[in-house]
Amino acid sequence: MAPKGINEGIMSITISQITKIYGKQVVLDRVSFHIAKGEIVGLLGPNGAGKSTLMKILTCFIPPTSGEASIDGFDIAEHATEVRRRIGYLPENNPLYLDMYVKEYLSFIAGIHKLGKSSHLRVAEMIGLTGLGPEQNKLIGTLSKGYRQRVGLAQALIHNPDVLILDEPTSGLDPNQLLEIRNLIQTIGKEKTVMLSTHIMQEVEAICHRAIIIHEGKIVADDSTAHLSHFRTGVIITAEFDKPVETSSLLKIKGLSKAINTSGNVWHLHANAETDIRPNIFNFAVENGFTVLSLHREEQKLEEVFQQLTKK
Repeated sequence: MAPKGINEGIMSITISQITKIYGKQVVLDRVSFHIAKGEIVGLLGPNGAGKSTLMKILTCFIPPTSGEASIDGFDIAEHATEVRRRIGYLPENNPLYLDMYVKEYLSFIAGIHKLGKSSHLRVAEMIGLTGLGPEQNKLIGTLSKGYRQRVGLAQALIHNPDVLILDEPTSGLDPNQLLEIRNLIQTIGKEKTVMLSTHIMQEVEAICHRAIIIHEGKIVADDSTAHLSHFRTGVIITAEFDKPVETSSLLKIKGLSKAINTSGNVWHLHANAETDIRPNIFNFAVENGFTVLSLHREEQKLEEVFQQLTKK
């Protein structure tokens, strides 16, 4: 479901009933979705869910067992060359020639894409966009993980593709590098269609318009990051009382499913998302001679939604 403001009439990526089977193992099971031009979409799932396999199919590295997919209207099976021209791909392991210099490597990639006279200009543009200026004359093998990811993004973008596919682009980065790559992807996403895979919910919340959650080869959720809240099944009420209270007493509160003492007289009270039990908590306190010092209602976190949808 494309968020409002995205041109839903132009689909950069279309996937219909894609299935991939290795031996007896079904890695992808009839996966279907569309990504509109200009969207940044997160493909989210635990390790082994089928994310990387789907990306390899879209980038024409491996064929599907069945089903169809297209990039900018070009079928991945019938027009693989055209598809590759329109895709920039950053694989999970970011294979680079470590014994080449940054600028040298990007010039080499520009040559592969036959950019001709515009190669030097395009290389300079990518170095500027990805912040590689200070590192451009260094060997790739001497760079930090964060700068290697920048080189990977630069090579994926150098031929000016319409669609960017990124497999775990922030894996293994420290907090500063993580923020830098996130900002870079958001900048790129203003002009490109971006699909990135991750198993980190916060990553999708920080970067993406929309999340597709995949588990054991099947899509279990597909919506904007804001609307994923309808998958939430519970809330936590943080309550502080003026004196100790027994768990058994709290569990008598109507609508309460679980009570966890976090420290002192502070409790996490779990309830169904559809029921506001705060009035019941106040009534319980009055009836039993307690004073409620503080009360805070917190929606179930999206990370917990992810865990709920992908648990075995």
